[in-house]
Amino acid sequence: MAGLPTSDSTASFWHTEPSEFLLGHRTTLDLPADADIVIVGSGITGVSAARFLAEDARAKESTIVMLDAREACWCATGRNGGHCQPLLFDSTPDVAAFELRNYNHVKSYIKEHNVPCEWRSLTGCRTFWTEPLAKTAADDVRDLKRDAPELGKEVTVIDDEEELRMHRVNGAPGATLTACAGSLWPYKLIAFILEKLIKDGCLNLQTKTPVTKIEPCTDDARGSTSGPRQILHTPRGIIKARHVILATNGYTSHLLPEFADLIVPGRGIMTALLPPFKSKRLENSYGFVGALGGSPVHDDYLNQRPFSGVLNPSGQLMFGGGYAGKNLNMIGETDDSVLDEGSTKYLREALLKLLIIGGETDGLQELEATHQWSGIWGTSKDHHPWVGAVPERPGVWLAGGYSGHGMPNGTLCGKAVVEMVMAQESGVAVEEVQKILVTDGNLPQAYVITPERIERCKLIDSVQVQDEKGILGIRSIDAMIQAHKSHTP
Repeated sequence: MAGLPTSDSTASFWHTEPSEFLLGHRTTLDLPADADIVIVGSGITGVSAARFLAEDARAKESTIVMLDAREACWCATGRNGGHCQPLLFDSTPDVAAFELRNYNHVKSYIKEHNVPCEWRSLTGCRTFWTEPLAKTAADDVRDLKRDAPELGKEVTVIDDEEELRMHRVNGAPGATLTACAGSLWPYKLIAFILEKLIKDGCLNLQTKTPVTKIEPCTDDARGSTSGPRQILHTPRGIIKARHVILATNGYTSHLLPEFADLIVPGRGIMTALLPPFKSKRLENSYGFVGALGGSPVHDDYLNQRPFSGVLNPSGQLMFGGGYAGKNLNMIGETDDSVLDEGSTKYLREALLKLLIIGGETDGLQELEATHQWSGIWGTSKDHHPWVGAVPERPGVWLAGGYSGHGMPNGTLCGKAVVEMVMAQESGVAVEEVQKILVTDGNLPQAYVITPERIERCKLIDSVQVQDEKGILGIRSIDAMIQAHKSHTP
């Protein structure tokens, strides 16, 4: 079971230019006694839910409070790799289309509001470092082009050595190029949205207010049509709410113990590396699958900051992963004050081997890191996020378990939860609004929380065992379920 976020943490590069307005922010001096909706977590999912509530006429009279154990956006969204890229051929076409819709929504919001978050549209180059991995990727792209031709147009396979070198790839047998990729400073996007919501009077943000427990109300109000249904306990007192939206990702099982094996925390590593002298900015973002003998379950990932036109324009190579070099356990960990020195050493050295990085590299054994930090993600047991009403907990909603892939999922998952909450308040059954969301492409069926899905997950190996076995992707999960069923009388 997950713990609370630690009171201290390694220093993320993304927090080097914090919002002075948000640091230590509490919209009201005291914790409100109650609210219509309480959102727990201030990353991309929680803040997106707050934004969509503010934009929804049905929630116009609702009081909305956001609680976070730390400063605003100080957990996963403030500690990730700065990517927003749909993985179009790793899952089913409906999931791919949903991720692409997320990408386009985030991109459009940033453009419409001129958000200063270093957004850059670019091509995502995902490299595969063994022949079997490269072949599997090519087969998956072929299937995507056959089954979903419009999505398939976004992806190209390259296996020609000269073309790979044109994309600065140094020795991989194959790669894919995805047209719809983006890089950004994620904290700055979230800070922009939060500041706007608070200044517009749409949100009461309470930082450094961890939720230690959620329990149902037992007073008479619980049975009313408009009263609170849940009590949230914090060190600053309790707050009652009619609806609670959990945007807690890797920390979810601290408040929902029944999700302990469904959303499992893990610790990842990120670095900000200075590029070689006289090198030029990379034209792509990158993923490295099975590189340097590593497990293909754990990609390394890279994008690059600007060399000009922004504060601190050092062209830092934002490189994360490092699982192949790890010294410490990652799965089941929620302490991001810990830094794995094996992973950081790997990350400082690997790019000089994986890419034709350019610049003056003679004699260079590793790149200089200005920042090295860790962060906590939440891995879903069946590799899909969990979105919807939590069974047996009236008024509790969840969106999380992104398996390290929250940026192209969290925004519209937050919106989907808001749609469910508001529809229920209007007297519409949750099951009905879920059907509409799925039919309209606004939420993949595989993401929806149902008792049947929870039961199906009992047929799947634990996240720890999957990691040990190297279980890769949705197809492997489906095969595992089918194999179990075929051997069950």
